[in-house]
Amino acid sequence: MKKINFYLLTILIIFGFCSKVSAQDFEDWLSNFKNYALQKGISENTINNVMNNVKYLPDVIKYDRYQPEFYENTKTYINKRSSKEKEIIGKKIYKDNFDLINKVSKEFNVDKELLLSLMGIETNFGKYLGKMDIISSLSTLSYDKRRSEFFTNELIKILKLIDDGVIDHKTLYGSWAGAFGNFQFMPSTIMNYAIDYNNDKQINLKSYEDSFASAANYINKLGWNPDEPCFLRVDLLDTTPQYLLNSSAKKISNKKKFKEIKKYIKNADNIIFNENLMVGIITPDKEIVENPDPFNPAFITFQNYELILKWNRSLRFGLAVCTLKDKFKNAL
Repeated sequence: MKKINFYLLTILIIFGFCSKVSAQDFEDWLSNFKNYALQKGISENTINNVMNNVKYLPDVIKYDRYQPEFYENTKTYINKRSSKEKEIIGKKIYKDNFDLINKVSKEFNVDKELLLSLMGIETNFGKYLGKMDIISSLSTLSYDKRRSEFFTNELIKILKLIDDGVIDHKTLYGSWAGAFGNFQFMPSTIMNYAIDYNNDKQINLKSYEDSFASAANYINKLGWNPDEPCFLRVDLLDTTPQYLLNSSAKKISNKKKFKEIKKYIKNADNIIFNENLMVGIITPDKEIVENPDPFNPAFITFQNYELILKWNRSLRFGLAVCTLKDKFKNAL
């Protein structure tokens, strides 16, 4: 059976399981969570105002189990997310917000092309911000067993932000996973990196001012270096040792200086950059397609690419972001 068919079969089984969630079980969880939130310092007023209308959302579990990174091959994923249409829209966004984007780019030492790329891929430049009730989405995922601890912590953080008056809970509609705004920040990212750039006493990540500045601050704090590349598409020789190849986004392992691995790359002498830079090799289709070519497609990745993985832990997401960024670099 093809791997992709196995994934679909698994998803169908999960969908059936998710539909059997007991309403009483969720209500019991909600009651326990409210007590837990009180213990974590969330005010009773915020809990009552925000949590009393929370609902279990079965679709959230379906989306969690069936993300595009899990079934699209690399070529399809990148082409969809770095299209000519996105390039055109991004150029218009840049033109209409020229002063703001250049100011933020200079202040935080982050490529303006990267900011546009991230916004374009995350929300199609604010067109698809998501319509899910974020509090209900996070509650559903907290109740669910797959990543309960992570989403419980995210739910506590968003309640803390509401409690402190930083976020207006009435605006909290976004993705099924609880991400919010033009750049799809999770609550922990809002807490750690978001900025009230226009000094209106609230963080509004649907506004261009706060969202561009917050994204730039996040990337800057991760350690982005505008002078280094992100990745290069390469053709590998079939003598390339398997241990050098990475197909998981959890960690890029077995990195080497480029001069140490160039012997495994076809036409490597045509690749010109600092050969002492540390690089990894990724083959992202390995776990996606049936009977994959173990050496194709292949990419050598640099430190900047690994920073994008901290934004979203997906090999294909990182490749798409850097691809669209490079298209903007040639167009702006």
